[in-house]
Amino acid sequence: MKKMKLKHQSGKPLEINIKGQIIGRGHFTMIAGPCTIENYDDLYAVAAELKKMGINFFRGGAYKMRTSPYNFQGLGKKGLEYMKKVSDEIGLISVSEVISVEDVEMMKNYVGILQVGTRNMSNYRLLLKLGKVKNPIILKRGFSNTIEEWLLAAEHIIEAGNPNVILCERGIRTYETYTRYTLDISAIPAVKKLSNLPIIVDPSHSSGRREMIKSLSWAAIAAGADGLLIETHFSPDNTICDSKQTIDLNILKEIISGKDTLLNLWNKK
Repeated sequence: MKKMKLKHQSGKPLEINIKGQIIGRGHFTMIAGPCTIENYDDLYAVAAELKKMGINFFRGGAYKMRTSPYNFQGLGKKGLEYMKKVSDEIGLISVSEVISVEDVEMMKNYVGILQVGTRNMSNYRLLLKLGKVKNPIILKRGFSNTIEEWLLAAEHIIEAGNPNVILCERGIRTYETYTRYTLDISAIPAVKKLSNLPIIVDPSHSSGRREMIKSLSWAAIAAGADGLLIETHFSPDNTICDSKQTIDLNILKEIISGKDTLLNLWNKK
């Protein structure tokens, strides 16, 4: 990679300003919310609690890429309408996954930050399309991809015209079966060495285990992560999907209460 002149390696560390909130190396960004948008009332209730905690970004899945075709696939456009309504009413910045090229033009008007999931990291037609919009993009690492492949995927978006890419480490597939995936903590300092892009961590998908989320979150902060992307709900056991990896709001408060000491290691705001 040293022989290649890549845009994600040039210039100062990237800072993304979205509605007055800064995502970048000198700041710490907390993004939280339900795995799947199930209805308006539940989404509003979770978002309102996040706002009380001082969290400015909330996530929610309108389109879900499920391994089984018989599992809940999301509410689609109706879910996006709920997300926009809640974000406008409460004053939060929304994050949701885009799963197809055809949905980009529609979703960019409903969602603040568009997310590329692990299965689409190498969907270059989708990355090219996302390079044509102004929304910041969260690019998750493919669960079987190297750091170099991940950074080159980001380059597709940047080269197409959108410099506002946020990398998200979400665990890679190894021979371990106790956890859903294996969180690659070493990717955090590696990305900071190889790129000027911010990197956040998703402890929910990497572990698949609720009881591990706090430890992995703190480990990510200690390693220098620029933010966290966490699945949370007021009643995790009753959610439609990924309930085992979804934490309740009390655990989220515990994570937040311990983060400042760790952030001091990196002089983050």
